[in-house]
Amino acid sequence: MWLVFQKEIKELLRDRKTLFFMIALPILLFPLLIGGTLYVGTNVVKGAVEKTRTYAIIGGQFSDEFVGKLNEIEQFSLQKLPSEVQTKEQIVAYVKKGNIDFVIEIPENYSSTVLDSGKITLKLYRNQAGLKVVENKLNEIVDELSELYQTTAFSALGLSKSQQISVVTPIEVEAINVADERETQGELIGGFIPYLIFMLCLQGAMLPASDLGAGEKERGTLETLLITPIERTKIVLGKFFTIAFAGVTSALVTVLSIALWTAVLSKGEAGEVLVTFMASIDAIDFLLVFLMLIPVVAIFAAVLLTLSIYARSFKEAQGYMTPLVFVTIIPVIFAMLPGVELKGIWAWVPLTNVALAIKELVKGTMDYVQLFAIFGSTAVIAGGFLTFCIYWFKQEKVLFR
Repeated sequence: MWLVFQKEIKELLRDRKTLFFMIALPILLFPLLIGGTLYVGTNVVKGAVEKTRTYAIIGGQFSDEFVGKLNEIEQFSLQKLPSEVQTKEQIVAYVKKGNIDFVIEIPENYSSTVLDSGKITLKLYRNQAGLKVVENKLNEIVDELSELYQTTAFSALGLSKSQQISVVTPIEVEAINVADERETQGELIGGFIPYLIFMLCLQGAMLPASDLGAGEKERGTLETLLITPIERTKIVLGKFFTIAFAGVTSALVTVLSIALWTAVLSKGEAGEVLVTFMASIDAIDFLLVFLMLIPVVAIFAAVLLTLSIYARSFKEAQGYMTPLVFVTIIPVIFAMLPGVELKGIWAWVPLTNVALAIKELVKGTMDYVQLFAIFGSTAVIAGGFLTFCIYWFKQEKVLFR
């Protein structure tokens, strides 16, 4: 078995394409993708905020104050509506055609003395799909004027500051977070970490798995391996451990790469928070996260090798393996659902229990007793797939189909 493992590892290390996908790609591509996405996203949002928006006002004579606030916004450019655009339907059609970005309609009852005017309702005509930034700007103006008008009305009524607060907010809920900082931050990112690790393990194992089964069929080297005095069970185990090694290596390299680039590029308060959060996680928890990957990778390796053995060609094997990406996402989604916790039946559901456990380890709220259920169920599933893979490899009709 170990002779087969050594042989496959040597061939793996000689294959530049495989090394690129296992090591170079995680080190360079994933940080570039994450950094590039953040860079493009930041610039797109910045461009949307700074872009000049055209607008028109209906009923501007009712409030010089509100109109003046709109004119102070540099990104807003005032235009006049055509004379034929008067009814609500005409305004909607005019905005929908893209002739103008938005239209504000000020009602006749607009007044700074809200005790006399009553509630003021401003109508905003805009394209709901793409102008959320406009509504945010208008809300800032409305909030500022609303606070001013409230203060004026309260002063006219002779209410004290405490009475004003009681009228505006008669009942308030004060939320007291009993979770520490690690648990709070872990809840936010703990669900994403298993998804990232599972995908990396699967992707890192797919290419070697395709090559060690279907690839050997295409090259004609499988027959040579079969006539050696090595038992077929040991041949499967050697290939299995090679695939598992590749998956774990790819995941570890990627995670370490992201951590390294984060430490190098993180600056300011956000970087300090990240470093503090990572430092709060115990070494034993990091070790447990790694150990729980072993049975998970074993499941992936056994399934991938089974598919590769069945496939006639490298391309066919890749086609069989691609849907596994979507299958792997489902257990992680279950782990993110509200009410799904590492208790009861969920502690025995393969992959989902590992995803939940990683989340709990990151948060620092892990019930270590559940590790028996996690390792037990995952190991049983992995063993079952590996047993089937060995049986599959011993079938001549499968090997030479």
